[in-house]
Amino acid sequence: MLRFLLLRSGRALLTVALVVTFAFVVLRLSGDPALLIMSVDAPPEAIAAFRRAWGLDDPIWQQYLRYFGAIAQGELGQSMRDGRPAIELVAERIPATLALTLPALLIKLGLGIPAGIYAALHRDSAVDRLVMVAAVAGFTVPSFVLGLVLVLVFSVQLGWLPSGGQDGWLHAVLPTMTLGIGGAAVLARFTRSAMLEVLGQPYMRTASAKGLPWRRAVLSHALPNAAIPTVTIVGFMVGSLIAGAVVVESVFSWPGVGRLLVVAVSNRDLAVVQCILLLVAVTMVTANFVVDLMYGLLDPRLRSGAKGGH
Repeated sequence: MLRFLLLRSGRALLTVALVVTFAFVVLRLSGDPALLIMSVDAPPEAIAAFRRAWGLDDPIWQQYLRYFGAIAQGELGQSMRDGRPAIELVAERIPATLALTLPALLIKLGLGIPAGIYAALHRDSAVDRLVMVAAVAGFTVPSFVLGLVLVLVFSVQLGWLPSGGQDGWLHAVLPTMTLGIGGAAVLARFTRSAMLEVLGQPYMRTASAKGLPWRRAVLSHALPNAAIPTVTIVGFMVGSLIAGAVVVESVFSWPGVGRLLVVAVSNRDLAVVQCILLLVAVTMVTANFVVDLMYGLLDPRLRSGAKGGH
């Protein structure tokens, strides 16, 4: 078990380091923050002074080492726009993002998993076909398109809900629905596929041949085994609680981390962008790490397989 934990921890740290490195390099190569913040009409002396103040005139490898050294000390930099610590700006937006993503996650789990299980247990029925049509539609329609459709129906035509902003719980309904419906469709599709695969296994036929009631066979054998691939999708959804809200927050003008990321990228506010990407990477890696641990609990063979480096 210790080897299993050490192996997964090493992979998690390596993944975070690679994501941070990639983001660092791409941001430095995508444009000069000094020209965006100071404007191209600023005197060359002012632009040069800005670059010196923020260390942008140093070679990129020196900036990289300095950045990682700062991370090791818990320092994530300051915003080039207002001089505040980047972590403060991001932390202020996290509650707003979680106010959307956590209810959306409950919608995904509460709709997607039961719908997928029911569709699998009633294969080729009218309900199964209806669930699959809804799942394919929800899976293929981009979130911004779904969000605009919901605004058109519930805000423009019916006038029931506000179309954007953050001023009370009603403003969170449409963006939460947008996030939840698409995720529920994905989860329903994968849950159905996992259940159908398990229901076709020999041990299910053996359990039925031995006289085990079908309901008990499903609860005791089918659901636990189908949970393994489903946990992967749920883990990804949990890990993308912040990253998955970028588009939806922009569509609904919701002041969360996702919208802050869009603004920071357009302004080349390096510290803020890097802080958000680091947060997203840590969240994703932590979720995947928990999924790996759950794999080991659901199937001990996977845990023992870690001894072989798998």
